[in-house]
Amino acid sequence: MPPKYDVLVLGEVCVDIILSGDVTPAFGQVEKVLDDAVLTAGSSSAIFACGAARLGLHVAFAGMVGDDVFGRFMLDALAQRGVDTSGVVVNPALKTGLTVHLIRGADRAMLTHMGAMEVFGLADFDMGMLAHARHLHVGSYFLQKALRPDVARLFSAAQQQGLTTSLDTGYDPDEVWGADVHATLAATNVFLPNATEALALTGARDVGQALADLAARVPVVAIKMGAEGARARTGDDEAVAPALPVRIVDTTGAGDSFDAGFVYGFLQEWPLADTVALASACGSLSTQGAGGTDAQPTLAAARAALASLQ
Repeated sequence: MPPKYDVLVLGEVCVDIILSGDVTPAFGQVEKVLDDAVLTAGSSSAIFACGAARLGLHVAFAGMVGDDVFGRFMLDALAQRGVDTSGVVVNPALKTGLTVHLIRGADRAMLTHMGAMEVFGLADFDMGMLAHARHLHVGSYFLQKALRPDVARLFSAAQQQGLTTSLDTGYDPDEVWGADVHATLAATNVFLPNATEALALTGARDVGQALADLAARVPVVAIKMGAEGARARTGDDEAVAPALPVRIVDTTGAGDSFDAGFVYGFLQEWPLADTVALASACGSLSTQGAGGTDAQPTLAAARAALASLQ
Protein backbone atom coordinates (compact mmCIF):
# COMPACT_ATOMS: atom_id res chain seq x y z
CA MET A 1 0.00 0.00 0.00
CA PRO A 2 1.24 3.54 -0.72
CA PRO A 3 2.04 5.70 2.33
CA LYS A 4 -0.92 7.48 3.88
CA TYR A 5 1.02 10.72 4.35
CA ASP A 6 3.36 12.52 2.00
CA VAL A 7 4.83 14.45 4.91
CA LEU A 8 4.93 13.78 8.64
CA VAL A 9 5.85 16.84 10.73
CA LEU A 10 7.23 16.64 14.26
CA GLY A 11 7.22 20.07 15.75
CA GLU A 12 6.19 22.83 18.05
CA VAL A 13 2.65 24.23 18.21
CA CYS A 14 1.78 27.74 19.29
CA VAL A 15 -0.61 30.53 18.48
CA ASP A 16 0.62 33.79 16.99
CA ILE A 17 -0.66 37.16 18.18
CA ILE A 18 0.43 39.69 15.57
CA LEU A 19 0.49 43.36 16.56
CA SER A 20 1.21 46.08 14.03
CA GLY A 21 1.59 49.85 14.15
CA ASP A 22 3.67 51.70 16.73
CA VAL A 23 4.64 48.51 18.55
CA THR A 24 7.74 49.75 20.39
CA PRO A 25 6.85 49.28 24.07
CA ALA A 26 6.93 52.26 26.40
CA PHE A 27 7.19 51.21 30.03
CA GLY A 28 6.01 53.30 32.96
CA GLN A 29 2.39 52.18 32.40
CA VAL A 30 2.16 53.98 29.08
CA GLU A 31 -0.67 52.66 26.91
CA LYS A 32 -0.43 52.73 23.11
CA VAL A 33 -3.14 52.20 20.52
CA LEU A 34 -2.11 49.89 17.66
CA ASP A 35 -3.21 49.68 14.04
CA ASP A 36 -4.16 46.00 14.08
CA ALA A 37 -4.11 42.78 16.11
CA VAL A 38 -4.51 39.28 14.67
CA LEU A 39 -4.80 35.89 16.37
CA THR A 40 -3.69 33.16 13.99
CA ALA A 41 -2.03 29.75 13.70
CA GLY A 42 1.63 30.02 14.58
CA SER A 43 4.89 28.12 15.02
CA SER A 44 7.37 27.25 12.32
CA SER A 45 6.41 23.58 12.11
CA ALA A 46 2.65 24.16 12.04
CA ILE A 47 2.95 26.89 9.40
CA PHE A 48 5.07 24.52 7.31
CA ALA A 49 2.45 21.79 7.69
CA CYS A 50 -0.34 24.13 6.58
CA GLY A 51 1.70 25.32 3.60
CA ALA A 52 2.47 21.77 2.48
CA ALA A 53 -1.21 20.80 2.74
CA ARG A 54 -2.20 23.92 0.81
CA LEU A 55 0.04 22.77 -2.04
CA GLY A 56 -1.81 19.46 -2.13
CA LEU A 57 0.38 17.16 -0.03
CA HIS A 58 -1.14 14.79 2.53
CA VAL A 59 0.28 15.98 5.86
CA ALA A 60 0.21 14.64 9.43
CA PHE A 61 1.40 16.53 12.49
CA ALA A 62 2.80 15.32 15.83
CA GLY A 63 3.35 17.72 18.71
CA MET A 64 1.85 18.86 22.00
CA VAL A 65 -0.67 21.47 23.14
CA GLY A 66 -2.31 22.29 26.43
CA ASP A 67 -5.95 21.61 27.18
CA ASP A 68 -6.84 25.27 26.78
CA VAL A 69 -8.39 27.77 24.37
CA PHE A 70 -5.17 28.25 22.40
CA GLY A 71 -4.64 24.50 22.09
CA ARG A 72 -8.14 23.94 20.74
CA PHE A 73 -7.67 26.90 18.39
CA MET A 74 -4.52 25.32 16.94
CA LEU A 75 -6.06 21.87 16.56
CA ASP A 76 -9.01 23.41 14.71
CA ALA A 77 -6.73 25.59 12.54
CA LEU A 78 -4.60 22.63 11.47
CA ALA A 79 -7.62 20.42 10.79
CA GLN A 80 -9.36 23.14 8.77
CA ARG A 81 -6.28 23.35 6.54
CA GLY A 82 -6.30 19.61 5.90
CA VAL A 83 -3.60 18.53 8.36
CA ASP A 84 -4.10 15.26 10.27
CA THR A 85 -3.69 16.05 13.98
CA SER A 86 -4.00 12.51 15.35
CA GLY A 87 -0.37 12.69 16.48
CA VAL A 88 -0.89 15.82 18.60
CA VAL A 89 -0.87 15.17 22.36
CA VAL A 90 -3.18 17.27 24.57
CA ASN A 91 -1.50 17.73 27.95
CA PRO A 92 -3.86 19.22 30.59
CA ALA A 93 -0.93 20.05 32.89
CA LEU A 94 0.63 22.51 30.43
CA LYS A 95 -0.18 25.70 28.57
CA THR A 96 -0.13 25.91 24.78
CA GLY A 97 2.78 27.93 23.47
CA LEU A 98 2.35 31.56 22.44
CA THR A 99 4.33 34.02 20.34
CA VAL A 100 3.61 37.75 20.20
CA HIS A 101 4.90 39.34 16.97
CA LEU A 102 5.62 43.07 16.96
CA ILE A 103 5.48 44.14 13.31
CA ARG A 104 7.24 47.29 12.15
CA GLY A 105 7.40 47.58 8.37
CA ALA A 106 9.17 44.53 6.94
CA ASP A 107 10.84 43.81 10.28
CA ARG A 108 9.50 42.13 13.39
CA ALA A 109 10.37 41.23 16.96
CA MET A 110 9.05 38.12 18.69
CA LEU A 111 8.21 37.32 22.31
CA THR A 112 7.59 33.61 22.97
CA HIS A 113 6.26 31.59 25.90
CA MET A 114 7.29 28.01 25.19
CA GLY A 115 4.66 26.15 27.20
CA ALA A 116 4.11 22.63 25.88
CA MET A 117 6.50 23.21 22.97
CA GLU A 118 9.62 22.55 25.03
CA VAL A 119 8.14 19.44 26.68
CA PHE A 120 7.19 17.41 23.58
CA GLY A 121 9.77 14.70 23.03
CA LEU A 122 10.31 11.40 21.30
CA ALA A 123 8.55 9.54 24.13
CA ASP A 124 5.35 11.41 23.18
CA PHE A 125 5.53 10.32 19.55
CA ASP A 126 4.08 7.12 18.10
CA MET A 127 6.99 5.75 16.06
CA GLY A 128 4.47 3.63 14.18
CA MET A 129 3.48 6.76 12.25
CA LEU A 130 6.76 6.53 10.32
CA ALA A 131 5.46 3.46 8.51
CA HIS A 132 2.70 5.56 6.95
CA ALA A 133 4.79 8.47 5.63
CA ARG A 134 7.11 9.27 2.72
CA HIS A 135 8.97 12.16 4.31
CA LEU A 136 9.72 13.47 7.82
CA HIS A 137 10.19 17.16 8.61
CA VAL A 138 11.35 18.82 11.83
CA GLY A 139 11.29 22.59 12.33
CA SER A 140 12.50 24.87 15.13
CA TYR A 141 15.19 22.40 16.15
CA PHE A 142 16.77 24.70 18.70
CA LEU A 143 13.46 25.55 20.39
CA GLN A 144 12.37 21.93 20.81
CA LYS A 145 14.50 21.19 23.86
CA ALA A 146 12.99 17.80 24.73
CA LEU A 147 12.93 16.51 21.14
CA ARG A 148 16.29 17.94 20.06
CA PRO A 149 18.59 15.28 21.64
CA ASP A 150 16.77 12.52 19.74
CA VAL A 151 16.31 14.09 16.30
CA ALA A 152 19.44 12.49 14.84
CA ARG A 153 18.29 9.06 16.01
CA LEU A 154 14.76 9.75 14.78
CA PHE A 155 15.99 10.80 11.34
CA SER A 156 18.21 7.72 11.07
CA ALA A 157 15.27 5.47 12.00
CA ALA A 158 13.11 7.22 9.40
CA GLN A 159 15.72 6.78 6.68
CA GLN A 160 16.07 3.10 7.53
CA GLN A 161 12.33 2.78 6.85
CA GLY A 162 12.69 4.49 3.48
CA LEU A 163 11.64 8.03 4.41
CA THR A 164 13.52 11.15 3.39
CA THR A 165 14.09 13.88 5.96
CA SER A 166 14.20 17.67 6.08
CA LEU A 167 15.30 20.07 8.79
CA ASP A 168 14.84 23.77 9.52
CA THR A 169 16.78 24.56 12.67
CA GLY A 170 15.44 28.06 13.12
CA TYR A 171 17.48 30.54 15.14
CA ASP A 172 19.27 29.41 18.29
CA PRO A 173 18.06 31.81 21.03
CA ASP A 174 21.07 30.83 23.15
CA GLU A 175 23.38 31.57 20.18
CA VAL A 176 25.43 28.46 20.96
CA TRP A 177 24.70 26.56 17.72
CA GLY A 178 25.63 23.30 19.45
CA ALA A 179 27.68 20.52 17.91
CA ASP A 180 24.72 18.11 18.22
CA VAL A 181 23.10 19.69 15.17
CA HIS A 182 25.89 18.33 12.99
CA ALA A 183 25.00 14.75 13.95
CA THR A 184 21.43 15.53 12.91
CA LEU A 185 22.61 16.98 9.59
CA ALA A 186 24.36 13.68 8.89
CA ALA A 187 20.90 12.05 8.76
CA THR A 188 19.22 14.92 6.89
CA ASN A 189 18.33 14.81 3.18
CA VAL A 190 17.18 18.43 2.84
CA PHE A 191 18.45 21.32 4.99
CA LEU A 192 16.60 24.64 4.90
CA PRO A 193 18.34 27.37 6.94
CA ASN A 194 18.18 31.09 6.39
CA ALA A 195 21.35 33.05 5.71
CA THR A 196 21.93 34.06 9.34
CA GLU A 197 21.57 30.47 10.51
CA ALA A 198 23.77 29.07 7.74
CA LEU A 199 26.57 31.52 8.54
CA ALA A 200 26.35 30.84 12.28
CA LEU A 201 26.37 27.06 11.81
CA THR A 202 29.35 27.04 9.45
CA GLY A 203 31.38 30.07 10.52
CA ALA A 204 31.56 30.97 6.84
CA ARG A 205 32.32 34.48 5.61
CA ASP A 206 29.45 34.59 3.10
CA VAL A 207 26.42 32.65 1.89
CA GLY A 208 28.28 31.07 -1.01
CA GLN A 209 30.89 29.57 1.28
CA ALA A 210 28.20 28.45 3.75
CA LEU A 211 26.24 26.80 0.95
CA ALA A 212 29.30 24.90 -0.26
CA ASP A 213 30.18 23.79 3.28
CA LEU A 214 26.67 22.56 4.04
CA ALA A 215 26.22 20.89 0.65
CA ALA A 216 29.32 18.81 1.37
CA ARG A 217 27.46 17.33 4.35
CA VAL A 218 23.79 17.30 3.29
CA PRO A 219 22.52 16.05 -0.10
CA VAL A 220 20.24 19.06 -0.72
CA VAL A 221 20.60 22.53 0.83
CA ALA A 222 18.57 25.69 0.26
CA ILE A 223 19.49 28.95 1.98
CA LYS A 224 16.77 31.59 2.35
CA MET A 225 17.94 35.18 1.91
CA GLY A 226 14.75 37.19 2.41
CA ALA A 227 14.29 39.94 -0.17
CA GLU A 228 17.36 38.62 -2.03
CA GLY A 229 15.64 35.32 -2.77
CA ALA A 230 17.33 31.96 -2.20
CA ARG A 231 20.26 29.79 -3.25
CA ALA A 232 20.16 25.99 -3.40
CA ARG A 233 22.66 23.28 -4.12
CA THR A 234 22.82 19.53 -4.57
CA GLY A 235 26.20 18.10 -5.51
CA ASP A 236 27.63 20.34 -8.23
CA ASP A 237 24.18 21.60 -9.27
CA GLU A 238 23.39 25.08 -7.94
CA ALA A 239 20.32 27.22 -8.53
CA VAL A 240 19.13 30.66 -7.45
CA ALA A 241 15.65 32.15 -7.30
CA PRO A 242 14.64 35.76 -6.69
CA ALA A 243 11.95 36.81 -4.28
CA LEU A 244 8.72 37.72 -6.05
CA PRO A 245 7.77 41.41 -6.17
CA VAL A 246 4.76 41.53 -3.85
CA ARG A 247 3.19 44.02 -1.46
CA ILE A 248 4.38 42.80 1.94
CA VAL A 249 1.87 42.83 4.77
CA ASP A 250 3.63 40.50 7.20
CA THR A 251 6.74 38.31 6.85
CA THR A 252 5.71 35.92 9.64
CA GLY A 253 6.24 32.34 8.49
CA ALA A 254 7.58 33.22 5.04
CA GLY A 255 10.54 30.91 5.55
CA ASP A 256 8.23 28.08 6.57
CA SER A 257 6.11 28.55 3.45
CA PHE A 258 9.36 28.49 1.46
CA ASP A 259 10.20 25.17 3.14
CA ALA A 260 6.80 23.77 2.18
CA GLY A 261 7.32 24.69 -1.46
CA PHE A 262 10.82 23.24 -1.48
CA VAL A 263 9.75 19.94 0.07
CA TYR A 264 6.91 19.74 -2.46
CA GLY A 265 9.34 20.05 -5.38
CA PHE A 266 11.78 17.65 -3.73
CA LEU A 267 9.11 14.98 -3.31
CA GLN A 268 8.01 15.43 -6.92
CA GLU A 269 11.67 14.97 -7.97
CA TRP A 270 11.65 18.28 -9.82
CA PRO A 271 14.91 19.83 -11.06
CA LEU A 272 16.62 21.94 -8.41
CA ALA A 273 15.95 25.22 -10.27
CA ASP A 274 12.20 24.52 -10.45
CA THR A 275 12.10 23.44 -6.82
CA VAL A 276 13.79 26.55 -5.43
CA ALA A 277 11.68 28.77 -7.72
CA LEU A 278 8.46 27.26 -6.33
CA ALA A 279 9.79 27.62 -2.80
CA SER A 280 10.63 31.28 -3.33
CA ALA A 281 7.19 31.91 -4.81
CA CYS A 282 5.50 30.26 -1.82
CA GLY A 283 7.54 32.29 0.64
CA SER A 284 6.96 35.57 -1.20
CA LEU A 285 3.22 35.11 -1.71
CA SER A 286 2.70 34.17 1.94
CA THR A 287 3.75 37.68 3.03
CA GLN A 288 0.64 39.26 1.48
CA GLY A 289 -1.53 38.51 4.51
CA ALA A 290 -1.24 38.82 8.28
CA GLY A 291 0.13 35.70 9.92
CA GLY A 292 1.90 32.76 8.38
CA THR A 293 -0.99 30.76 6.93
CA ASP A 294 -3.77 32.96 5.52
CA ALA A 295 -1.92 33.96 2.33
CA GLN A 296 -0.19 30.64 1.64
CA PRO A 297 -0.67 29.84 -2.06
CA THR A 298 -2.05 26.81 -3.79
CA LEU A 299 0.22 25.11 -6.30
CA ALA A 300 -1.76 26.70 -9.14
CA ALA A 301 -1.43 30.18 -7.62
CA ALA A 302 2.32 29.79 -7.10
CA ARG A 303 2.81 28.56 -10.67
CA ALA A 304 0.73 31.43 -12.02
CA ALA A 305 2.83 33.94 -10.10
CA LEU A 306 6.01 32.41 -11.52
CA ALA A 307 4.59 32.40 -15.04
CA SER A 308 3.77 36.11 -14.76
CA LEU A 309 7.48 36.85 -14.35
CA GLN A 310 8.41 35.30 -17.68
